[in-house]
Amino acid sequence: MAGGVWPTMVTPFTASGQIDYEAQARAVEWYIAHGVNGLFAVCQSSEMFHLSLEERVKLAAFIKEKAAGRVPVIASGHISDDFAEQVRELNAMAGTGIDALVLITNRLAREEEGDDVWKHNLERLLKELPEQIPLGFYECPYPYKRLISPELLRWSAGTGRFCFLKDTSCDTGNIRFKLEATRDSGLKIYNANTATLLETLELGVHGYSGVMANFQPDLYVWLLQNWREQPEKADELTGFLSMTSLIEKQLYPVNAKYFLMLEGIFGNYGCRVKDHRSFTETNRLEVRQLRDLSRRISGQLSL
Repeated sequence: MAGGVWPTMVTPFTASGQIDYEAQARAVEWYIAHGVNGLFAVCQSSEMFHLSLEERVKLAAFIKEKAAGRVPVIASGHISDDFAEQVRELNAMAGTGIDALVLITNRLAREEEGDDVWKHNLERLLKELPEQIPLGFYECPYPYKRLISPELLRWSAGTGRFCFLKDTSCDTGNIRFKLEATRDSGLKIYNANTATLLETLELGVHGYSGVMANFQPDLYVWLLQNWREQPEKADELTGFLSMTSLIEKQLYPVNAKYFLMLEGIFGNYGCRVKDHRSFTETNRLEVRQLRDLSRRISGQLSL
């Protein structure tokens, strides 16, 4: 799995509430033009809990087709509680041609259940999935956040089937233990948190997969490519990215869709998971200011 920047893609909708595939095709081109290394389709940012299985499968297949081998595409869509339904939806997603199938860690056990249940359910699930497709994990915060322990991550890496973890611990110490647990394995860790990104890159994290790659993909690409050779600039950029990432606390993913409207990619910022009518003029002003500031920083870095 390629290191670097993997945006968690947002899903555009038409005025009638259907997936806007023309806008999605433009988005694929926009991400690739900004230098990303891969695409994480059908994730929480994509509103996967509010998409039907048919929509999830079609969306993943469409993004994979439009990427046309230029960057790898991974996808999840693993949302069900029922085991048999999980098997059905994951096998359907595996059949789309994506480069890796991502399992949601909180789908493998209920919040009150222990790691023994989690491991047992994963062992059952692995027997039902095609052996040829690489697998990943995503510590999705919804409906509850379940961080995978370093011990379970070591065991999972030892199966030889996992290549990807999107870590959402926002904790450098936690990531350090996970890196130690997966050392010399094929499982690579991607940090979703901006504030801890640079220091975890120094520890050996493989890349970034977070929501801010929907706003500033080129800046994250620069950071991933230049942090070793230009440490002072990387430190300054990290401070900027960390502060601007607070816009995540706005009405996300509505604000990301508005940003992509400003870029000429999306036609509206309609959303299923949030009420886009709550997105105020002040919110829009903040996104425009973020865009202007980011462009200035890009200019200073000669991007």
